Amino acid sequence: MLRFGGEHQWRPWRASLAELLDEGGNQLDQVVVTFFAAPHSYTAEDVVEIACHGSPVVLRHCVARALEAGARLAEPGEFTLRAYLNGRIDLPQAEAVADLISATTLHQARVAARQMTGGVSQAIAPLKAQLVEWIALLEAGIDFAEDDVSIATSEEICERLRPILTGLAKLIDSFGLGRLVHDGLTLAIVGRPNVGKSSLFNALLRQERAIVTEIPGTTRDTVSESFSLEGIPVRLVDTAGIRHSGDVVEKLGIERSFQAMADADITIVVLDASQPIESDDLALIERVRAQGLHLIVGNKSDLGRQLGDVVEMLDVCALTGDGLDQLRQRLVALIAPDGFTSPEAGLITSLRHEQLLKESHAALERARDAAGFGMPHEMLLLDGYAALRALDSLTGATTADDILNRIFSTFCIGK
Repeated sequence: MLRFGGEHQWRPWRASLAELLDEGGNQLDQVVVTFFAAPHSYTAEDVVEIACHGSPVVLRHCVARALEAGARLAEPGEFTLRAYLNGRIDLPQAEAVADLISATTLHQARVAARQMTGGVSQAIAPLKAQLVEWIALLEAGIDFAEDDVSIATSEEICERLRPILTGLAKLIDSFGLGRLVHDGLTLAIVGRPNVGKSSLFNALLRQERAIVTEIPGTTRDTVSESFSLEGIPVRLVDTAGIRHSGDVVEKLGIERSFQAMADADITIVVLDASQPIESDDLALIERVRAQGLHLIVGNKSDLGRQLGDVVEMLDVCALTGDGLDQLRQRLVALIAPDGFTSPEAGLITSLRHEQLLKESHAALERARDAAGFGMPHEMLLLDGYAALRALDSLTGATTADDILNRIFSTFCIGK
């Protein structure tokens, strides 16, 4: 299958030039072969990589020859699974591999890459270490009371829990932004017919995606397209104009507009700034305010503002682009009021991670409250171990030896 020049020796982390041969011994391609020795490979096993020039025919032949020699096709995710099982990466890092593969923006890729290097585990590790130390403190007071180990007071127990609870709460709070980074958000544009919704839709996308005419009611159905807003994937939805209508088709479009408003994370209400405000505008604004995050935009600002100060809104012109940068900034402020978290910081993007952190936080809150009522340490440990199990599901199991080592190293029992 491979023919090396001269006397070839397998050397770890060295690339060698070789010829890829067919069944008759004829050269098909010149390839680069690299040997990665365990445990310093992706899977922590011995790995040989063959880099062909990329022809699909040659690649298929290379795989076929390997199968004939006794290899088998890898299962989906098998290399990452082997890396996890061999201790090369932890579970959050393995999940980050899938996030990196599915990333659609550079910001998503940066966050996933940070998590692949252990960002989540590094954020949790000090909190878990403090929790293990807290458990060791209680265990020592129970099991080694005869060795003059002082029993922790309720005040000390609560004081040691405080930084752990604060750290867990901070990670849980990061999921709000982390979910948007991971899943993206939906942004709906609504308004009366002919106020410039489709023009604004095209302007935000920077492409002519929706049909724009001066005829009211041109958009009869929702039109959606995706774009990136400061690295956050956004699904932008243009909707049919909302007004009282007897047209059956237009009514269906208006119903879908209301549904798009209900499904959206943020709704942009577009008004015609060059015309006096109408009752339909006010009714729509009230409806949107009751539903959640929204922005009110006065389009056609180049024609002069006739709307007055009835509502607080942002003046834009979809035709000239005036005010669009300010609109994007306002949207970013709605998405992340405290600014975007650096990928270097701990950012929770998985719902599973958030739920486990909440489970751990809730258990420690129960322990704190019970300590305040003077509950026995044995009861507090039930909640302590429940909190630890939740963190173990994220970063790996804590063994009994870990607890004992912490006890003996901290309290010097039996030296």
